[in-house]
Amino acid sequence: MDTFALFPLNEPDNPETSSLEPTRAERVHIPPGPPPELPPSGRLQSFQMVFTGYEERQAVVEATRCIHCPATEPCIIGCPLHNNIPKALFAIEQGKHEEAADIFRLTSNFPEACGRLCPQEVLCEGSCTVAGYDRAVNIGKLEAFCTDWQRNHRGFPTPPPAPATDRRVAVVGSGPAGIAVAEELARRGHVVAVFEGWPKPGGLLHYGIPNFKLDKNIVQAKIAYLESLGVKFVCNTRVGRDVQVDDLFRQFDAVFLGIGAPVGHRISLPGEDLAGVYQATEFLVRGNLPLADVPKGWKSPPEIGKTIVVIGGGDTSIDSARTARRLQVQHGIPEGAVVAYYRGTEPEMRAREDDLLHAREEGVHHEFLAMPVRFLGDAQGHVRQIEMQRMRSRPARQSPQRVPSRLRIPIPDSNFIVPADIVILAIGYGGDELIASKTPALKTRKPGIFEVESEQTGVATLGGVYAAGDDVRGADLIVTAIAAGRKAAQAMDRYLQSLP
Repeated sequence: MDTFALFPLNEPDNPETSSLEPTRAERVHIPPGPPPELPPSGRLQSFQMVFTGYEERQAVVEATRCIHCPATEPCIIGCPLHNNIPKALFAIEQGKHEEAADIFRLTSNFPEACGRLCPQEVLCEGSCTVAGYDRAVNIGKLEAFCTDWQRNHRGFPTPPPAPATDRRVAVVGSGPAGIAVAEELARRGHVVAVFEGWPKPGGLLHYGIPNFKLDKNIVQAKIAYLESLGVKFVCNTRVGRDVQVDDLFRQFDAVFLGIGAPVGHRISLPGEDLAGVYQATEFLVRGNLPLADVPKGWKSPPEIGKTIVVIGGGDTSIDSARTARRLQVQHGIPEGAVVAYYRGTEPEMRAREDDLLHAREEGVHHEFLAMPVRFLGDAQGHVRQIEMQRMRSRPARQSPQRVPSRLRIPIPDSNFIVPADIVILAIGYGGDELIASKTPALKTRKPGIFEVESEQTGVATLGGVYAAGDDVRGADLIVTAIAAGRKAAQAMDRYLQSLP
């Protein structure tokens, strides 16, 4: 049955009183439509984004499923950026896609990325009232739809230039937090330079996220937009190695640290240094990017084998596994196996539900409650097998629904051997200690994790230095990094305006 025929979408002056609009009771009975995606059979031949984007008609129908909760706005509360989701969806419902995009951009510096990468099922969509009747409104996909529509039809909206303040800011890192700070301060009239250790700007969004989740062209379009605001990017420059924080203060009035939590944890097991054992970041960079974007030392594709084992249960492990499946097909191994082992149970995984489903559709197999003991190599020093051990829950006085993985303990005499031509370690990330080691006045609460006055200001322990995002919270979400960056930018703007 045609939803449009049942529920006319004429523009009302007041959605609460117009007889042209469907009632809330009618809205909850609009059937959800599946988001347009590449079929599993067609994904492995390329790194094209799996979500192909709503057509306008599909987006309007999906937005009309929002019931515009009268007393509360749970989706806004559930969003770390507090996007005005109902207002944006109502604009899409009316066909005002650019207006919807502008609404998201009022509170988010990169809604194209958040719409694709946030774990909406535990944030805005996890709070959606419609989920009590049917599947939650597909907020993330609608966020991506309207901002893509605006970018493709109108380009990024250009604000009127603010009066120049002649204050200069150095932003260290061009990931989500750095992008947010650079944009907010440039729009306030400050001169902003972003220092990035990778060969191209974009940080995590360019180097850590595969194209099948977020196309690099979207990231680089955002970078070009920031450059149009006057932001300068200085790449292949690692602060703490090539230039020090103290050096930056000779040119800049304030410094923002947004380097994230980029250091992959080592697993510290025998055989970890065998050939064919990769840290996830190296595997993803070498497997997803053109050689021109790859730093020295990694300018060759990763090795690929018939059996690839991924260790870990988060987003990075899923990204690595899905990348490995595509590379197997490209290397003529379509029947290759990719197996991901995780020491916890499936509900404990930190990966997004969509990504886990896509991985399974693409042929990735998961084994739970198992962890490696050692990696076994051949005579040439190349990994060939892994000795694994089964795990169980540690007895506890209480029985929580989710038992943290740290409470898992090995089961005696449960060891087993699995084949592994390639191993990818995706067991989490920590802070980079380099900057703090070269700047003693910057205190840390954990290695590479900076101490700040509060997350509301990001004021670090060295005057004029601010920090936010993963290098304050530890490895977390893109949306929380953007939210923290926006708060730090507000505090920095107040500080810069207070200078004589």
